Amino acid sequence: MELLAELAGNPERRVPSIHIAGSKGKGSVTGMIASILQADGRRPARYMSPHVSDFRERISLGNSFFDEAVYCAAGGELRELAESAVPAAKSRLFDPALEGGEEPTFFELLTLLFFLCARHADCDVLVVETGMGGRLDSTNVLDPLVSVITLIELEHTGFLGNTITAVACEKAGIIKTGKPLVLARQGGEAWSSDEDSNSVLNVFKKAAAEKHSPLIYFPESAEVQILKIHTGGTDFTLRFKNGAFPAGLAGGAPLELFVPVPGAIQGENAGLAVMALKTAFPQIGEDAIRRGLEDCHIPARFETVLRDPPVIIDGAHTPESAALCAETFCSLYGDGGILLFGCAADKNAAAMAEVLLPHFSRIFITTPGSFKISDPGRIYEAFTAVLAGPDPGQDKVTLVRETGEAVRQALEWGRQQGLPVLGAGSFYLAAEIRAFCGKGR
Repeated sequence: MELLAELAGNPERRVPSIHIAGSKGKGSVTGMIASILQADGRRPARYMSPHVSDFRERISLGNSFFDEAVYCAAGGELRELAESAVPAAKSRLFDPALEGGEEPTFFELLTLLFFLCARHADCDVLVVETGMGGRLDSTNVLDPLVSVITLIELEHTGFLGNTITAVACEKAGIIKTGKPLVLARQGGEAWSSDEDSNSVLNVFKKAAAEKHSPLIYFPESAEVQILKIHTGGTDFTLRFKNGAFPAGLAGGAPLELFVPVPGAIQGENAGLAVMALKTAFPQIGEDAIRRGLEDCHIPARFETVLRDPPVIIDGAHTPESAALCAETFCSLYGDGGILLFGCAADKNAAAMAEVLLPHFSRIFITTPGSFKISDPGRIYEAFTAVLAGPDPGQDKVTLVRETGEAVRQALEWGRQQGLPVLGAGSFYLAAEIRAFCGKGR
């Protein structure tokens, strides 16, 4: 990736950047940061994955897409590089000691396309979410003003390691020498007793100390208060502790804020976004923060795609995110709704079944689209295994392999029973539901 960037003239170094990694909430934090920067009058280039309904969601100008001419110009430049400069540099690309061979990967080329779009559009700041991990991620050619790491969970174990501390070490790879790190609260129900929040926190403390990187830990620096969750979003108050981040805020007074996404976690996500921005750009004030958060809309983050019956989609695909999603859903609509669930084969379906099953009266298991390898039969077995107790509930879980048919059955059951529907487990499943409800492609 370093060589690809070099061949393109290092577009990633042209303007300041903010880099975001983590297991949960990194997309929301990335979107919020970009939206606030846009409200402040800047031109932020935003890089996120995956997309839900439109591929351009991955590479955008704040809350909107780039002009078509930008994608075309950047795509033309990328093609020229791939067809001429990259083949000419293959002797430098290929290292027999490394796995992967000499061909650039899809995500490496996509990352370079983002940097090129930002340059062609004359953006003045880059807001970049990692694809997976951090240390070896294609985006890690950045030298950001500030790095942000959200909640860590056990994920992508085939690439990042089999323990949460191993995953944390990979995420910590985005910390840069002398540059601040804004770190989310760590800990969760899915963590084992021998790998608690302190062990993960120590990973980040050690990494930050080695890089002489100031560590700004959310629980020590800020607090979310007066939280009100409703179907339209989340109202909350953000208070900074110990006089942190007073510049540009009304005498350090608490901020009364709103994000158009329901969920208690959104308050902390917004807090991380504000802390990162006040670290990178201290002059950003209350008005931009407030308007930016209010204008932030990211698909498949507890998004309502139908009103009758209420149909909510969320990309939750880890045990912690699934638990928080179910908690928010039930706080708004009560227990006993309908769950439409599908996840990729590498996800911890058994742990998600444990946290989701008690809250729903009927569950449809299906294929989460075709982009990633999945095994809906195994997911179905994971859910029914949890039910194999005193009350097995034979009819509670249904396997419908064809995604469109599963969506149709879940919505029809919701209409008949007057029950709300939650689609979760995968962004790709969320995309299928969104399209079925007329919100996507």
